[in-house]
Amino acid sequence: MPVIGASKSDYNPKSFWHFPWGKSVTHKGVDIFAKKGTEIHSSTSGMVLYSGTISMGGNFVLVLGPKWRLHYYAHLDELKTSTFTLVSKNSVVGTVGSSDNAIGKAPHLHYSIVTLLPYIWKIDNDRQGWKKMFYLNPIEFFEN
Repeated sequence: MPVIGASKSDYNPKSFWHFPWGKSVTHKGVDIFAKKGTEIHSSTSGMVLYSGTISMGGNFVLVLGPKWRLHYYAHLDELKTSTFTLVSKNSVVGTVGSSDNAIGKAPHLHYSIVTLLPYIWKIDNDRQGWKKMFYLNPIEFFEN
């Protein structure tokens, strides 16, 4: 669980791959709600490939972890790491916020896990189903 103090009651267990979901069509991660400024820890060891700002995700951190998995932390209030930094599990990478397309919404972390090696058996007939082979359900990895 990357958001400090969060539990099962702080996210919707059915939100991964939920349709319809705004401009992104399908929700490819989980939103974990917490008080603005709550620390976000890396859920894995790895290298920060990017720490900065993009449209839709706002302030975000992208960590390359084991098994060539990308861990995407979006809508952060503050960034607490920098590009090409090595992080360990539980390193602080940022704080919960509501940046960019989450402005006006309750503060939360959007967390996704993307695999560079596709899981072909995960393709289904849902909206954008072919993309599902690149996304893992982060809820399955939470320890809470």
